[in-house]
Amino acid sequence: MISVIIVSYMTGGVLFSSIETALGQDGVGDVLLVDNGNPAMDEERLDALASAEERLTVLRGQGNVGFAAACNLGAAHARGRYCLFLNPDALLPEGAAVKLAEAGEGSGAEHWVTGPVLLNPDGTEQQGSRRQILTPWNAFVEATKLWKLAPQHPAFRRFNDHEAPPLQRSTVVPCLSGACFLVPRGTWDELGGMDQRFFLHVEDIDFFLRLNKLGGLAIAVPEVGVVHHKSSSQVDPLFVEKRKKQSMNLYFDTHFKGVYPKGFLSLLRGLLWTSFSFRKLKLLLKRG
Repeated sequence: MISVIIVSYMTGGVLFSSIETALGQDGVGDVLLVDNGNPAMDEERLDALASAEERLTVLRGQGNVGFAAACNLGAAHARGRYCLFLNPDALLPEGAAVKLAEAGEGSGAEHWVTGPVLLNPDGTEQQGSRRQILTPWNAFVEATKLWKLAPQHPAFRRFNDHEAPPLQRSTVVPCLSGACFLVPRGTWDELGGMDQRFFLHVEDIDFFLRLNKLGGLAIAVPEVGVVHHKSSSQVDPLFVEKRKKQSMNLYFDTHFKGVYPKGFLSLLRGLLWTSFSFRKLKLLLKRG
């Protein structure tokens, strides 16, 4: 049996489409909606839906504990052999859950995680659908746009691989997106779930880095295409961007402190916060 876990915070109307596609999957025994905070009208609609559909459970009362902690909360209540984590603005096509499970089981690996190709609403592959493991160096390459100098040079390889040739079959990749992935219960428990120190963003990258260290496989399954409506949340984008930068710094301190020169990590930290300042200024000017 497959359990689908959806974390929602001020998501908007697309949330109900996401739930509908989850409940419509073969092999799905329960859907856990972790409500970190939504408008009263949406919460009433969720409660009515849960009353009519016994497979849907709404978990509420914990407040906005962040994405990683909410994923762990949902997994703790899940009954399935597999947990399929789905963003509240992502839509599963018919048969997706079973195909993701079968692709992982067919790999023969002890520990694995599968994920679809994420699609923009226009059908193009979405940035972040498949990625390299994030390192201070490729973050620096992205931040400074050094990849433009020699886009084919391996030293300047980009973090995101969505512009690489499309995959033709299930393929092992370094890192998938947290917007949609399926993991066996045994692998989830072995990894200890998500690191709850990450409030928002980068928790999925940390998860896949730890999967790599465990010797597990991250498998992209191009037979499954999931439409992901990004930025559907009604949350202030400056709040999201600030949390993202905080999470990136936590990630680098956790996994690369002592590996990279201290001065380089300080330089990278400065670049991240400088980019946030420009982003903030741009949004404030736009609002003004």
